[in-house]
Amino acid sequence: MHQVARECVTQSFELAAERCADLTPLVYERLFREQPQMRRLFVLDADDAVKGSMLAWTIRAILDLAGAREFGHNLIQTEAVNHFRNGVAIADFPIFFRVLAQTMQAVLAADWSPAIDAAWRDLLAELDAMLVALQVAQGENP
Repeated sequence: MHQVARECVTQSFELAAERCADLTPLVYERLFREQPQMRRLFVLDADDAVKGSMLAWTIRAILDLAGAREFGHNLIQTEAVNHFRNGVAIADFPIFFRVLAQTMQAVLAADWSPAIDAAWRDLLAELDAMLVALQVAQGENP
């Protein structure tokens, strides 16, 4: 991911923060609409604290990938393996990242520029490649 793309990803979160105090309900509404079977994974999360925490850590990891690149890859890989050990397919992780990007696009509306779109496509491709390699390493068929 090149520097301009990194800046665009960061900018997209800054713009989203100006428009939306909490992306959590929007992201999970979209996720459950597209992947209704995932709702069961959050049956005990009555107050949305787990959803909010998971999204916050996802955003931190993505911002790290768009910045210093100190922990984002490791955090995502660790959480993918932890989830895999608890019965969540690593193949589901790219779905969540795609849903986050789509939600961001909806929130930014006209401010979702071609540069931001290209940056998110680059980011999603990087995450997909990392997760496919992890699937293979964990014995999950990609």
